[in-house]
Amino acid sequence: MKDYFEVSVKINPNAIELVTEVFFERFECEGVVQAEEKYKDLELIETTNNIAKGYIRYEEADFKLSEIQKIFSNAKEELKEEGFTDEELGEWTVTAQKVINQDWSQKWKEHWKPTRASEHVVICPSWEECSHKKDEVLITLDPGSAFGTGTHATTQLCIQAIEKYLKKGDEMADIGTGSGILAITAIKFGATHAVAIDNDPLVIDVAQDNAQVNGVYNKIDFSHATADMLSEQFDFVCANILHNVLAEIMGDLKNIMKPKAHMVLSGILDEKKPVVLEAIEKHSLNVTEILHQDQWVAIVVQKD
Repeated sequence: MKDYFEVSVKINPNAIELVTEVFFERFECEGVVQAEEKYKDLELIETTNNIAKGYIRYEEADFKLSEIQKIFSNAKEELKEEGFTDEELGEWTVTAQKVINQDWSQKWKEHWKPTRASEHVVICPSWEECSHKKDEVLITLDPGSAFGTGTHATTQLCIQAIEKYLKKGDEMADIGTGSGILAITAIKFGATHAVAIDNDPLVIDVAQDNAQVNGVYNKIDFSHATADMLSEQFDFVCANILHNVLAEIMGDLKNIMKPKAHMVLSGILDEKKPVVLEAIEKHSLNVTEILHQDQWVAIVVQKD
């Protein structure tokens, strides 16, 4: 058992991914609670999601709350320079308390329960026992330090698009794979092969482990890479990334699409949709459908 500091950041719920990224990239973080949720029969019935809690290791003599607050303040300013507004980010009030003699690398798992991500997909934490109906796809997952538990709207929108648009026999690319959840889902829905990449090398082992647990390891190639490094073309592409990154790499994403291929673009706040739509139009991609959940959208496009 170890002692940790529980660092709480009050936010706009839409900024949860951004705050989580700060925790993992800038601290020795053992886990982040993105929301405190209550479920009944796999359905979410209550959520408290305006406070992110990260559990970080520090020697008490070295811990200075003012330094933690400064790191978050600087990160917020950097995001504002990228185009995010104060309203989108929230206030980012940072507080902390010492948590004595608890293994928070395991404790955070209590907040993640089996989740229905779409009509036919159930996400089961690897430490839980889950049952599913005959027509449902069960995905067993341990996100480790990677994004993608299946509870966030951006991930669920991608899964919904996979369920609707991916065809059996498709070859699929997962850009920003995180935990590997989308590539695994694609294989479970009949894709013959997937290439899953991420610009964070630390998540690749996590994603490979998840693919192994789900019995699809031999059908997915995981690597530390970016879209511009891929030379293949695919029938279906997923890119669950921030809106500004999607706009910036839209040309690279188009280049890896086969003619008539579908692509789902997610990680987009509704008010940032015009930024991505402008990039889609610039690169002559056709919008097939715009999916909505909470304040997030995913845009499904097709290449002529």
